Amino acid sequence: MDGSELLPVGRRVAYWRGRRNLSQQVFADRLGKSKSWVDKVERGVRTLDKVSTLQDIAVVLRIDTSVLLGRDVPQPGGVGQVEGVGRVREALSTYDVVVGRPAAPGQAHSADRLARDVTHVWVTFQHARYPQVTGMLPGLLVAAQRVHADDPVAGRSVLVQTYRLTASLLVKLGEVELAWLAADRAMTTATGDAVLVATATVQLGQVLRASGRARMARSTALAAAYRIAPPDLDDAPAAELSLCGTLVMQAALAAAQDGDDQTCADLLDEAAAMAARVGDGHDHHRTGFGPVAVDLARVAAALDLGNAGDAVAWHEKSVARDGWRWLPAEHRAAHLLDAARAYLHAGDPGNAARALLTAERTAPDEVRHRPVARTVLTQLAHDPHTPATVIQLAATLKVT
Repeated sequence: MDGSELLPVGRRVAYWRGRRNLSQQVFADRLGKSKSWVDKVERGVRTLDKVSTLQDIAVVLRIDTSVLLGRDVPQPGGVGQVEGVGRVREALSTYDVVVGRPAAPGQAHSADRLARDVTHVWVTFQHARYPQVTGMLPGLLVAAQRVHADDPVAGRSVLVQTYRLTASLLVKLGEVELAWLAADRAMTTATGDAVLVATATVQLGQVLRASGRARMARSTALAAAYRIAPPDLDDAPAAELSLCGTLVMQAALAAAQDGDDQTCADLLDEAAAMAARVGDGHDHHRTGFGPVAVDLARVAAALDLGNAGDAVAWHEKSVARDGWRWLPAEHRAAHLLDAARAYLHAGDPGNAARALLTAERTAPDEVRHRPVARTVLTQLAHDPHTPATVIQLAATLKVT
């Protein structure tokens, strides 16, 4: 348990601001508030009674809103929500297979067929078609659970991959607690197989970081990485290197979130050495790992550490490389949101707007359904020099 969990909300804000190495002035600037406002919040003189304000604070601090309050916070309605998350929750909460309830007619699937279905939904996710994925996941979850119950050996991998996919989607949509359930199910199912555990740990690390548990994310990712680490990088299979390197990269991002710049830099260099041997254009274990992926992680890390100038420099270098075009649309659009935030923090709203609009063209649902995108859009919509296209997008998404 972090010490912050026992503090009042204002003190929690101060605690996490300190963890992010942000001064009150920098924190206030990123929120669009005054330093006096931040000081009053942290001293408990001013209360935080608006969910939208809490969400803005959580985005700047890169933690889940529930971490500030110590409980789950309902997401506001509106265009940003994806319909069907409730059905995913139901599918994750169903124990029909465990209690031995027979499958309904037409529900039987083979492990091979289900593996093809999971691949199709993964590809749909990588194209950032989140409403479609949300609609397909409940049936996929039920089928994967059934196949695993009928044939634990053949069905194990496909169930782990289904849980991984579910966790990845839910983190995107800001449903962190539900994502944690999916990631935990993946870890439990994978237990006993070091490679499957490592694949599940990729999503667990994402969930832990999204919930503000950076130190746990780092230690968990490194433990899984070093458990499968090849003794000789030169002779290691690319798939093995990709998985190990992705976990090391996850640990680096957790170190950045925790404000440990030296550990972050060391881990990113370690990941880069593995990425150089893998090369770009691959997607082993659904990681998309390669040199460009590591460079994009450097952008996110610099942003977390408060180095907006470094983040912008790494972004501009990364998108000029051939490997950038080979990444899935979801990965590219997610990075462009990081780039937009970096430009905003560097005082360059014009390039921030361009990055946001490019993200929207690349993968519209990444902008329409991710909370962080709506926060960036809100900040840009209040800038007097924002292009009309951004204002139109804000109006379409009912962002004010």
